[in-house]
Amino acid sequence: MAPDADSLDPLIEDARPDARATVRTSELRAEDLHVPVLLQTCLDLLAPALNGPDAVLVDATLGMGGHTEAALRRFPAIRVVGIDRDPRALALASTRLAPFGDRFIAVETTYDHIDEVATAHGRDGLIDAVLMDLGVSSLQLDDPERGFSYSQDAPLDMRMDPSRGVSAAELLASADARELTRVLRTYGEERFASRIARMIVEERVDQPVTRTSQLADLVRRAIPAPARRTGGNPSKRTFQALRVAVNDELHLLEDALPRALAHTRVGGRVVVEAYQSLEDRIVKATFRQGSETHVPDRLPVVPEGMEPPLRLLTHGALRADATELTHNPRSASVRLRAVEIVSPWRTRA
Repeated sequence: MAPDADSLDPLIEDARPDARATVRTSELRAEDLHVPVLLQTCLDLLAPALNGPDAVLVDATLGMGGHTEAALRRFPAIRVVGIDRDPRALALASTRLAPFGDRFIAVETTYDHIDEVATAHGRDGLIDAVLMDLGVSSLQLDDPERGFSYSQDAPLDMRMDPSRGVSAAELLASADARELTRVLRTYGEERFASRIARMIVEERVDQPVTRTSQLADLVRRAIPAPARRTGGNPSKRTFQALRVAVNDELHLLEDALPRALAHTRVGGRVVVEAYQSLEDRIVKATFRQGSETHVPDRLPVVPEGMEPPLRLLTHGALRADATELTHNPRSASVRLRAVEIVSPWRTRA
């Protein structure tokens, strides 16, 4: 049985497991860029909720549409609503999924608006299933101009929607050492956060930190040599932390997950794939809270109406097997959890 994510290293290296792009992403199609991880497992978990007529699946993290295409092919009677904040991803996915006609609907928004999507496209405000494939996609990671990767020199942007919000470079230019330390420690679990933050503040006096190569070099110099010899690239935690902060990823997930559960019908299913421990902890805690019975131990049965609203479909987190790892190395960090809705989920969100 796969180990639970929380028993592993505190930081799961965050790279959503799409196929590695070796040429410019603008020259490729969505299907060339995207190899969905645990695809058949996801579809098998979702299947009981999607076999009915006119079922609606919300792919809350559409990306380049790999999961959605497979779902549309396997379940010929369903409709899929795909959510993404990245306009380029939506364009690529929409081209890929055009053969399915009105069975696919694209919505440009963040997935914390899933309640509005369900109200607009579900039946009586409810949908049948939700899939969330969290993290950064290869479209973003492998495009040098997006600034997500420490392995290629590029402008420090990191916004999933490049037209909105504050870029990573702007964050590094404006935040004080205390705030930068908080970001690096909270979102990257970086134990040298204060050293890195102080160096950023010192160096930006003479030259703003605006390039990925600048930041990677700075982090390398800030971290003591013995600590650089293990654990992979020393910049990975800093880059993750900035990306999470720039895109407000954890807060969005904290808002989105209860709303997804509240707008999924009884008998419906929610499947979430996480690629770093901070996200996985939120998913684990929410699912565990909803699946536990809160009644006195002395009662021999759970009174009617007090049953937990969720049933866990996975015990711990599912992991990629050896075959998948060989085919798609980025799947090494996946942690998949799934639940079934057994009674309406109540939320104030």
